[in-house]
Amino acid sequence: QVELVDSGGGSVQTGGSLTLSCAASRSLFNSFCRGWFRQAPGKEREAVAATDSDGGANYADSVKGRFTITQYSANSSLSLHMTSLKPEDTAVYHCVAMHAGYCTGDSWTLVDSYNFWGQGTQVTVSS
Repeated sequence: QVELVDSGGGSVQTGGSLTLSCAASRSLFNSFCRGWFRQAPGKEREAVAATDSDGGANYADSVKGRFTITQYSANSSLSLHMTSLKPEDTAVYHCVAMHAGYCTGDSWTLVDSYNFWGQGTQVTVSS
């Protein structure tokens, strides 16, 4: 059904910037929770950022102040602008979306809350 395609990953040096993009094959309601997860080798998947365009955006403490999530309603796309990148940001980043839910409470941090996942794009930050 709905396919999410994420892109924009690459290799940068510490302190650099990257912008990830996510496109949907079919329109999605931007009011429902959409965001980004990442998974580094040997580590659990973790929520990075999410938004439902209701009460703003949610960010993991580790990225707050450095990453910005933006949703574009017209084409159901989503971006993650990452600055001041650190080696610990190295991971595969996945765009995610809920079928019908909001970024309330802890829901935005839970893998099982999301119905749609992008294929993943690799971000590598070297020192």
